[in-house]
Amino acid sequence: MGSAHVKNALRAPNVELVALCDEKKERVDAQIALGVTAKPYYDYRTAIKDSGADAVLIATPHYSHPEIGLEAFSQGLHVLVEKPVGVHALDARRLVEAWERAKKKKNNLVFAAMFQQRTWGHWKKIKSLIDEGDLGKLIRTTWIITDWFRTQTYYDSGDWRATWRGEGGGVLLNQCPHNLDLYNWFVGLPKRVHGFVSLGKYHNIEVEDEVTAYFEHENGMVGHFITTTAEAPGTNRLEIVGENGKVVYENGSLTFHRNRQSMLRFLRESKESFSAPECWKIDIPFDTSAEAGHHLVLENFADAILKGKPLIAPASDGIPAVMLGNAILYSSLTQKAVELPMDEEAYARKLAELTAGSRYVKKTGSSNGVADLSKSY
Repeated sequence: MGSAHVKNALRAPNVELVALCDEKKERVDAQIALGVTAKPYYDYRTAIKDSGADAVLIATPHYSHPEIGLEAFSQGLHVLVEKPVGVHALDARRLVEAWERAKKKKNNLVFAAMFQQRTWGHWKKIKSLIDEGDLGKLIRTTWIITDWFRTQTYYDSGDWRATWRGEGGGVLLNQCPHNLDLYNWFVGLPKRVHGFVSLGKYHNIEVEDEVTAYFEHENGMVGHFITTTAEAPGTNRLEIVGENGKVVYENGSLTFHRNRQSMLRFLRESKESFSAPECWKIDIPFDTSAEAGHHLVLENFADAILKGKPLIAPASDGIPAVMLGNAILYSSLTQKAVELPMDEEAYARKLAELTAGSRYVKKTGSSNGVADLSKSY
């Protein structure tokens, strides 16, 4: 992912790329060979201390996000971190707390997360429909997000991928942090999580590649979250049901099945047994012309530093997404419902147990060079 961020940094009008760093020397050298004019580093501590950078963008294996972030804050650097903010909520919270301490020395220190899907027109429109009350009282949110298809070659492309020790999880921690962030952005965290997870069901990996979760919310709404990296053709269908109707996003279309009156009021007051509220199917327009993606989050991050603009995704927003993924996995591993906010220390201990008890031997191919990740979006 770092190679993609290099391209975005070079095109950003408010960003100057001054340094590249990777512990694998050949990756940095490959970028320099492509003509990128930035100082090469092979140790993040040296890069943070000596490069003269004002900010750091972290796009490394998951466990190192808090480690590098802590070092950056200790040197007074602004931080933009790729998802997830941490492998588990305890680590993510510690990093946010470190930023809050660092702000006492440098008040304008900026900490953002790379949740670029918040910039997409259809998600922004759904957010506004909910926030402005068009749906009324929320009843159900169901997301079938099974188009994250990945081959065994993908998992074999790096020795850190799909292992407890290297990645700390599978589809919940790698592909779905964006969806878990959007779920929380739309409707908030549930109060209770029931998770049903399969580990290495379809791939030769030790982490989860198939997930079904059921959520109970404080306001009575129920939620469903279904995902996998082993389904083709996959589905990306989001349904959010409120008393005033149902919003559906699928195949690039956003539809509002709008009730003429509240279904809750109708079911209480109707004198008929089998009638339903009059419903209008409305195609909801959203902006498809505006730019969206990673580069907007990067440019917004720079504008927050230079001009004080509000962040698209403050890094503290990453804690709920991590916690929700942790809760789904922990519920399945313990075969119990998990109450939120969850016991973050208990989950961290469980993850340490899985890591220590792993007997999985990873077979990997070459992970060097510059990968084109555009198809993964």
